[in-house]
Amino acid sequence: MSSSAFLLRRLPRYSHTAALSSQRHPLLASVRVSQARTRALIRPSSALYMYSTGADQTEKPYYITTPIFYVNAVPHIGHLHSAVLSDTFKRFQELKGRKAILSTGTDEHGLKIQQAAELLGMKEIDLCNDVSQRFRDLFDAANISYTTFIRTTEPRHAEAVKEIWDQLWARGYIYKGKHEGWYSVSDEAFYPSTHVQEKLNEKTGEKYHIAVETGKMVEWTTEENYKFKLSAFTDKLNEWLEQNPNAILPLSRHQEVQSWLKTPLADLSISRPRSRLTWGIPIPGDDSHVMYVWMDALTNYLTVTGYPWKNMSEAQRAVCGWPADAQVVGKDILRFHAVYWPAFLMAAELDVPKRIVAHAHWTQSKMKMSKSVGNVVDPFTAMQEFGTDTIRFYLMNDGGLADDADYSSALVAERYRKLLGGQLGNLLSRSASAALNPSSMVPTQPSQDTIDPNFQALHSKLEQLPAIYDEAMSNYATTQATHAIFDMLAEANAVFSRVEPWNLVKDPASKDRLDAVLWYSLESVRMAALLLQPIMPTKAPAILDELSIRKDERSWEYAHLGRGWKTDTESRRVVVSAPMFPARKTKK
Repeated sequence: MSSSAFLLRRLPRYSHTAALSSQRHPLLASVRVSQARTRALIRPSSALYMYSTGADQTEKPYYITTPIFYVNAVPHIGHLHSAVLSDTFKRFQELKGRKAILSTGTDEHGLKIQQAAELLGMKEIDLCNDVSQRFRDLFDAANISYTTFIRTTEPRHAEAVKEIWDQLWARGYIYKGKHEGWYSVSDEAFYPSTHVQEKLNEKTGEKYHIAVETGKMVEWTTEENYKFKLSAFTDKLNEWLEQNPNAILPLSRHQEVQSWLKTPLADLSISRPRSRLTWGIPIPGDDSHVMYVWMDALTNYLTVTGYPWKNMSEAQRAVCGWPADAQVVGKDILRFHAVYWPAFLMAAELDVPKRIVAHAHWTQSKMKMSKSVGNVVDPFTAMQEFGTDTIRFYLMNDGGLADDADYSSALVAERYRKLLGGQLGNLLSRSASAALNPSSMVPTQPSQDTIDPNFQALHSKLEQLPAIYDEAMSNYATTQATHAIFDMLAEANAVFSRVEPWNLVKDPASKDRLDAVLWYSLESVRMAALLLQPIMPTKAPAILDELSIRKDERSWEYAHLGRGWKTDTESRRVVVSAPMFPARKTKK
């Protein structure tokens, strides 16, 4: 199935598509998205979040980006994974007290958009408006705290792209010449012969070629266009990676890029003739050519910082965000972000990103998610079924950084039942129960001079947890962070069962021991909830509310053993009105 046909099948019906005839486009009519469902999920306001630098800000904010998402199809679970991953790291920096910027948005030019619009009988901009809004709705529904949502069809972006082109042209890195090679319409990219493989159609006996990296069909193409002297940057890119061993995470991805650079890079085609492509940014000074979509798209990461920075003071430039601290991408677009993008920046004499985090993909039933197979997971449906924070937690707990992960609704339900409900929610309910804690107050912290042997292992885990969590999150390893939290909670629940507070409450002489188990249990919940805030921005604060943790005592400073409930007596009251993670009704 072509990308255009898939878009026809999957495009949600907003204002523009609703005007299309359902008889003319029966597939489009059959997949109408429930607007009521979308309204129920999205935040009250989906307005653009604008970042403003205060007069007192002098430190560069932490700047992280999602990939720029292509509007050739509606969003799937992989898009949501990228966004939640980026949002989690942004919120982690804020937890530690640093100002942070998160940029996301949509890439809206290129041949696939032009072809899809023609097929649908729409204007390209109307198609882009519809699908871009679907991405924004998804990110609002998923509580993605983006600072700005950039669209590559915006005038500010065209200005930034033309500036990059002018800088590269002025430095002699762009020239016009004949280009021939293996071109993929689907990827909108040329591939060298070393990255192309011949295949045989067993049914027809015909031979065809595919790009090794993406598996998409390629065809030999010859045309005149503008080219970027990528060949001049093989050594510079190698030097960058050698001097910055953590520039690309995980390590396997860093090594993969280094392996590509063992072969000298060929110059890169960066324009398309207008006779073939009209939907794009014109080449400055030559309207007969349109900008290569990836040169256009990648520049968005500069656009949101105010590039070309001509009207900024030196102080404003210092806090605009660039260079990016982290750029989160899927492994399938690593070449564009780890080879082409840094080469463009080097050519323009701009700083390269500090880190590129290239995560793996999601499969289903161990099979690659595919439009044609029909096993692509709808993130709206997943969040509606399990709740936004549950899906966010599952993606961060089970999603693969180095290796692909298998998406399973049954596993989402299991994580909810065993971890969120069985460990976190259960410990909160048990330690706040009226039978064991009729006053609903958090007991005083036990003496630290001599730790009861029953609590020593838990005490040690609570002491070590912040450092383990910090190292994991600083290295973009969310799974290690969540595993450390729930390893601690498992020990806390084991201690609770082993000490048997339901027996201690019957014996006045055992009050100190009862208070100790209640304090350790509630302290475990407090620390877990505080550290889960970047991942579960709704449920984690709700738990802290029930523990009466003040808003100004939820930062990194308080994410350590014994730093809760240090203010007035009333703030020690625990108010649990209903289970935080109630049992889910199973479908019959």
